[in-house]
Amino acid sequence: MSASPARGLARVLGSSLGPYQTAVVRIGLSFTWLCYLLREWPNRHELYGPDSSWSWDLARQLTDDNHAFTALMWSDGTVWFETVYALSIVSSALLMLGWRTRTMSVLYMLGVLSLQNRSVFIGDGGDNVIHLMALYTVFTRCGRVWSLDARRAARRGTDGEGDAAGRDVTGIVLWVACGLALLAAQTLGGRGLSWTDHGPLPGLGWATALWGLWLVHLLWWLAGRYAPGEPRAVLDTLAHVAHNAALLVIMAEVCLIYATAGWYKVQGSRWQDGTALFYPMHLDYFSPWPGLSHALAASGIIVLLLTYGTVAVQVAFPFTLLNRRVKNVLLAVMMAEHVGIAVLLGLPFFSLAMIVADAVFLPTGFLRRVGAAVAGFFPRLAPSRNRGPAPDPAPGAPDGMDAVPGQADPAPGRAGSVPTDKTLG
Repeated sequence: MSASPARGLARVLGSSLGPYQTAVVRIGLSFTWLCYLLREWPNRHELYGPDSSWSWDLARQLTDDNHAFTALMWSDGTVWFETVYALSIVSSALLMLGWRTRTMSVLYMLGVLSLQNRSVFIGDGGDNVIHLMALYTVFTRCGRVWSLDARRAARRGTDGEGDAAGRDVTGIVLWVACGLALLAAQTLGGRGLSWTDHGPLPGLGWATALWGLWLVHLLWWLAGRYAPGEPRAVLDTLAHVAHNAALLVIMAEVCLIYATAGWYKVQGSRWQDGTALFYPMHLDYFSPWPGLSHALAASGIIVLLLTYGTVAVQVAFPFTLLNRRVKNVLLAVMMAEHVGIAVLLGLPFFSLAMIVADAVFLPTGFLRRVGAAVAGFFPRLAPSRNRGPAPDPAPGAPDGMDAVPGQADPAPGRAGSVPTDKTLG
């Protein structure tokens, strides 16, 4: 094996790539979902609750057919609905802050699936992005920077092994509480959570998957507490592989979204003649600022440029990953486009979800500068003077890694501010 493939393999097996990029995904998407839930708080019963036009019985028939997971099918009571909605808000807020990210990422995923699968005809493309990314985030180590977990690890002044892991009472209590809640759901949830072949993967039921995640937390804690040597190193390697695989899937998903959207647009006659954007600008539903929309739609040149530009950007984006500078320029253009969609078409949550998804391709150096700027305004949030993640040991591998393979980080990470995820939380 040549030096370059060996070095690449060492990076994949010995380090979790893109810690800043996965932190942005964690913060951005949980913030988006949290804001959506808070905005729809007065309408929650009509959207997902007992007063929904998509009744509980219809939702039960659909989930029995497509086997989608939703905890709201365990009971049609108002109290249960309010509990699930409130827990979804709390888990989103805690995941955004990075408190016990391993546990919160699972609870956040369950909240997203429970609400979205309850009323499948509510939402837009942004909800689909949140839905998919919630599943992928579970497998990432997204709390290694810009999180309360990172702050706690820096204050602890240790890598979390040995007695430090054993004294984590909060993590143990949280783990026990989750186990009891899962046991109660398994016992009382009826058909909503069963040991069937229907789940997140073929042949893997939801109950099996959730109990498996719960047991993985136990195994991780036991290895950190009683076997910090080779067993813990093996688990670290598996965690790196899972994180890097999930990061690759997230990046591929973003490319797939833009590629399919762009190529489908190419086949449309309105996109071909450059008039596609003229029509939504004249729909009241998509015109929060009618004067601005009509002013732009009155110029045929502007409509033509925006229409063709949208198609060109979406089709070209996957290919720009081959060139870092072109990719960065196009990222800025695409984010500006989503800001325009939020303002002109009144789709703020869709735009915010897509901007966060795009951010997985931002350079690590840029994200570090943004983090340093934010820490300058809120110095108490910074875990230490060294805000980079601790390097994962990998023979011959550089400390800092960019999210895009093959792009080295201009500023290698330093030890002192990354959580080691040794706790049960």
